[in-house]
Amino acid sequence: MRLRVGVIGLGPEWDSRHRPALLALGDRFHVESICDEVSLRAENAARQIGAKAVNGFRKLVATPEIEAVLMLGPQWHGVEPLIAACEEGKAFYCTSILEIAGANSANLRDSVDRAGIAFMAEFPRRHSPATIRLKELIATRLGAPQLLFCHERIRKPENAAVDRFGQRPVKRHVAELVDWCRYVVGSEAQTVFGVQHRKDADNNLDYEMLSVEFDSPTGGPPVIAQISAGSYLQHRWPEASSFRPPAALQVCCANGVAFVDLPSTLIWFDEAGRHMESLDHERPVGEQMLSLFHRSVTSLLRNTSCLNDVDCALRVMRAADESYESRTRVAIDAA
Repeated sequence: MRLRVGVIGLGPEWDSRHRPALLALGDRFHVESICDEVSLRAENAARQIGAKAVNGFRKLVATPEIEAVLMLGPQWHGVEPLIAACEEGKAFYCTSILEIAGANSANLRDSVDRAGIAFMAEFPRRHSPATIRLKELIATRLGAPQLLFCHERIRKPENAAVDRFGQRPVKRHVAELVDWCRYVVGSEAQTVFGVQHRKDADNNLDYEMLSVEFDSPTGGPPVIAQISAGSYLQHRWPEASSFRPPAALQVCCANGVAFVDLPSTLIWFDEAGRHMESLDHERPVGEQMLSLFHRSVTSLLRNTSCLNDVDCALRVMRAADESYESRTRVAIDAA
């Protein structure tokens, strides 16, 4: 079944991930129309992919030919496209969990459930070849995770004088890292201690660190994850951001330790020594995620786990904000 889709928002991954994936999966997706807050950008993208540019996301969602909506970039309208998709009964794919963070995620989940639409939020770290291989090693060789160290330096664009999304870049990255750690551990977060750094008098956030306790899958002591992301390196220091970058994820397990660099490099150690795996031959993560979305739309069984994953990450982030304000470790509300 070839889905006819409409694209709302051309985010930073359009040229590197989404457009190549849509073209590679031409037997499963046909892009009918594209809408972006910059009309010229939408027109150029539509011309490249053989679609038409549309003014206004509501017009795009209401078009009878459109069967599914791909929201591929942060735009001014936030969650409104998802609400419109629920009203029109259109499947919905979203690149960032932050796009629904401004709303009550539980109410939004109820809206999606009532509409009966397929919904998928993009978690590229989960579907990266290195993560998939890491999960295999945890099950077979490395054993249960005990400690995780997950860090990300956020590169600022050259024109970073005005950031109309405020604190979103750091918050978005931290939330996605929380989900990544939860997926690797395979259990729920119980408590969190949050630290934030504000870089100027306007109280803008440029660094956040969380210490998260997860339930142990084996019934032992809690699994500790130290998660951080920051955009503290200025664009006028061009070489600093690439200097000695830490591993994206370090996982200390019962029988060894693994170092992950996305999307496809994994180095791990056990009693036998060092093992290095390069997984460049695997299918690109963009194609994997869109293939999963296609399957969820065309399947007779609805997969609601994605909405639960979004809700779990957002609950951790809300508890982290509370922890920062109270300077104490905070228990995470149950779903």
